[in-house]
Amino acid sequence: MLLTHIAEIADEPLLLEPADRHQETETNTWWLSTEDEDRRSLSVPEVVAAFERTADALRARIHASGYAGPATFYVWHDEQAGQLRCSTGAVPRTRLPFGGAHVPSDDLGPVVAAFLADDLPGIVLMDDLEPCDPDAPEPEIPPFPVWVRDVGTGTP
Repeated sequence: MLLTHIAEIADEPLLLEPADRHQETETNTWWLSTEDEDRRSLSVPEVVAAFERTADALRARIHASGYAGPATFYVWHDEQAGQLRCSTGAVPRTRLPFGGAHVPSDDLGPVVAAFLADDLPGIVLMDDLEPCDPDAPEPEIPPFPVWVRDVGTGTP
């Protein structure tokens, strides 16, 4: 089922509008999850191949549309939600719209592997919670990997 959903992204509505990043993000962002049985039956290479086919289809679609600007298709593992998320934006790979630290990567394998290995996606066990000290400094959150593919026709 996950592989089908990944393939369907290439045919979903697509808005490349640098002047309206909010609407672009609302239109072009997808949340993908899977049942435990499906998760165990999938391999990293087949999920990676599905995303690569989708990126190729998006690139062909964008080129055929006449859009003449940068566009990036990108995928990341949202650990808190237990999902793979992906989006397409009218931005170069160096200007992805994340508020947190992230590392663009050409290797999707580790992102997919982390998602498939997530035993309890989107769940935090009570035993894993720790008391919060309101006076403690904010913990440093390491950057998360984001797989990127250029799918546009131009550069900034």
